[in-house]
Amino acid sequence: MARTDLERKRRASPADVLPEPVRRSLGPAAMAATLEPGDREFAASLAKAPHAKALLRAQNVHRLLGEGDNVNEVLKGVWLEIDAEEYVSIVGASGSGKSTLLYLLGGLDRPTQKDTKGQLFDPPSRIFVDSHDTYGLRDNHLALLRNEKVGFVFQFHYLLKEFTAQENVCLPMFKLGRLSRSDALERGAMLLKQFGMADKIRRRANRLSGGEQQRVAIARALANEPAVLLADEPTGNLDRRNGELVADLFAEISARGQAIVMVTHDLALAKKASRMITMEDGNIVRDERTSV
Repeated sequence: MARTDLERKRRASPADVLPEPVRRSLGPAAMAATLEPGDREFAASLAKAPHAKALLRAQNVHRLLGEGDNVNEVLKGVWLEIDAEEYVSIVGASGSGKSTLLYLLGGLDRPTQKDTKGQLFDPPSRIFVDSHDTYGLRDNHLALLRNEKVGFVFQFHYLLKEFTAQENVCLPMFKLGRLSRSDALERGAMLLKQFGMADKIRRRANRLSGGEQQRVAIARALANEPAVLLADEPTGNLDRRNGELVADLFAEISARGQAIVMVTHDLALAKKASRMITMEDGNIVRDERTSV
C-alpha cells in the first residue's frame, strides 16, 4: 500500500477501517461524539453501574433459524448463569449450538421469542448481560452495552495488516472515544507489554507470527476493559505451540479476575477453564467444575 493511502487510512474514522466482524461486535453507535443525549445517559449508566453477580444469564433461550419447513431449532431452551470473574469453556460437536449461544450471550444476536406455531415461549426466551435484557434494548443501546461490557476474540484475528500491533489494539478505543488518542496509544502499548510483545509494539501486523497476531487480537478485545471476554475457537487457526501460548495467556488473564467464556473443540484447552459446559443438540447436557 502506498504511503499516502496508508496515512489516509490511519486518519479515517475507526468505523471505516475496522474489519467487519470487529466493527459488528462494537456496533454502529459506539462513537461517543455521535450519541444522542438519551444514548449518552444510557452509556453513562452502564459505566457507573457495579457488575451484577450473574454477569451473563440465559433464561429458557431458544434460537430458531430458517422459515417454514426449513426451520432449524439451534437452541432448545437453554438455562445458564455465568458469574463475574468466572472462566468458562463451552464444548460440543459442530452444530451443537455452542457458538450460537456465545453470540447471543454477547448481544450479537437476540433469542427467538416464538415457537414454530407462533406461541410465545414460557418462560420468555431471554439473555441478560449484566442484568440488561438484550431483547428489550434498542439496537443502539445494545451496541453500547456490547462496547461497555463485552470483548470478542474470533477464530481468525481480523487485524489490519498494514497497521502496527499498537494501532490494531487501539482501534476499539478510538471508536469508543472515551480516551484521547495519546491515552489510547499508551494503553495499547501497556497491554502488548503485558502479553510479552514489548519489542513488537510498532511492528506491522503482517510481520507478526500467527500466535503474535492472536495475542494482538486478545489485547484488542481487552482494550475497552470489558466485564467479560468472549472467545470463539481462539486457537482454531494456530499450531500446537501457539495454541498453548494463547491458552497460557487466557489462564493469566483469568487469574487477574477477568471473566472469560470460550467456545472450543480442544478438550485440553477447555479443561484449563474452571468450569466446562458440554452442549449437545441445542441443549446443555453437562455443567461441571474442572480440577483447575
